[in-house]
Amino acid sequence: MMELNVTAPPAGSPPPGKEQQAAGVGILLQISMLVLSFVLGHVLRRKKFYYLPEASGSLLIGLIVGVLANISNTETSIRTWFNFHEEFFFLFLLPPIIFQSGFSLAPKPFFSNFGAIVTFAILGTFIASIVTGILVYLGGLTFLMYRLPLVECLMFGALISATDPVTVLSIFQELGTDMNLYALVFGESVLNDAMAISLYRTMSSVRSHASSGQNFFMIIVRFLETFVGSLSSGVGVGFTSALLFKYAGLDIDNLQNLECCLFVLFPYFSYMLAEGLGLSGIVSILFTGIVMKHYTFSNLSENSQRFATAFFHLISSLAETFVFIYMGFDIAMEQHSWSHVGFIFFSILFIGVARAANVFGCAYLVNLVRPAHRQIPSKYQKALWYSGLRGAMAFALALQSIHDLPEGHGQTIFTATTAIVVLTVLLIGGSTGTMLEALEVVGDDYDGPIGESYEGNNGYVAPSYEEGTSSGSRLKMKLKEFHESTTSFTALDKNYLTPFFTSQNDDEEDFGEPTQDKRRGGFRGHG
Repeated sequence: MMELNVTAPPAGSPPPGKEQQAAGVGILLQISMLVLSFVLGHVLRRKKFYYLPEASGSLLIGLIVGVLANISNTETSIRTWFNFHEEFFFLFLLPPIIFQSGFSLAPKPFFSNFGAIVTFAILGTFIASIVTGILVYLGGLTFLMYRLPLVECLMFGALISATDPVTVLSIFQELGTDMNLYALVFGESVLNDAMAISLYRTMSSVRSHASSGQNFFMIIVRFLETFVGSLSSGVGVGFTSALLFKYAGLDIDNLQNLECCLFVLFPYFSYMLAEGLGLSGIVSILFTGIVMKHYTFSNLSENSQRFATAFFHLISSLAETFVFIYMGFDIAMEQHSWSHVGFIFFSILFIGVARAANVFGCAYLVNLVRPAHRQIPSKYQKALWYSGLRGAMAFALALQSIHDLPEGHGQTIFTATTAIVVLTVLLIGGSTGTMLEALEVVGDDYDGPIGESYEGNNGYVAPSYEEGTSSGSRLKMKLKEFHESTTSFTALDKNYLTPFFTSQNDDEEDFGEPTQDKRRGGFRGHG
């Protein structure tokens, strides 16, 4: 079902004319569902009805059409043109979504919380995936659920750790919230996707080379090779684009078309370069987006800047809405292994526990090094925990696991992931607005202590630690050093990188741009 149908039609299939007609009907159906989804989302936003977020609406539309196709005689013809191919997802739908997420980051709150975001996204995702994997393995050993080998449990832990807080972010945008909390949720979700996919690929390669007896150290080395290599390739492409647009002189009227074309091609070049080198295109295109926004964007002409912002926002909105419709349709059409209900139930419990270990553990570490006025309060930690919905990335990796794992194992993981995605997007997503209002983290009356954390100093606050509070704490000193290093990066950027890679001399393009506009163009803000 998941292989691309490029072979000649078998004997007894409809003639080419009929096949073309079926293709037309399939594409018409897809366009109709997209239109319906956007209209429904607009109506829901106008009515301020937060119990059915736009992402949930898109998923429901796909589910309903899939069920109708299943019970009618049109299933086979529509199915041919409307299958969820993970190749199509990873090569065409995901790149614009991930690039836009990096491209739309508001630099000021993102970099002022960079240490915390990296802690949640890198260390936190690692903790969540390992905790989930081990709990699922122990559940199998104690006969609570379907038993899987340890490496396959860790693969499941990695893929299900990919969060997609699309609903939370859209409610933040609608109701307003502290920009630091928005940056934490948004930044964690962006880097978390890259981390989860790297972990999944690492575990998958460990499983395929299990006979070679690799030790844990080699697994870590392989992961770092993939992650750091992908990051470096993405940053390299971003810096190359900045220098090209700085010195090529394309920002004159009759060359704006060429300028826009080149700017649009660079992200895909970054993605395909990383994939061609056996690295992670997701990680690469994400950091290309961050670097291109911070350095390359200011080298464009004003018209090209407006075009690039609108174009990537448009493409990512279309792609993301299409993904949720696609998921709903495929969930209804796919064969599922519902015999392992225990696996699904306990997986949901274990994921909640792992998410708590991730958020509250990492928040404790971050608060160790932050001064009193910059502590992440308990209600923000709860909002972060609640925003860990599962979405398209987990679904696509689960589809891939059907190919990667033995018969039955991949199907069980895929069914569990499908159930988790539907439950989190529909049930938890629908209650998110009420939950966030109960926690008092949205609306005009929120009173978050980290809202004032970046006054002056180009968006950064120098740590004001009190002497003698924990003189024997080696961990705390290490964390303080890391926190200070993120502050020193600002000085490096302002004094050396920005003058070298951009043609603008003023600091307004730097971290001080209005965050409200950036936030409105956020990657996951469609629903």
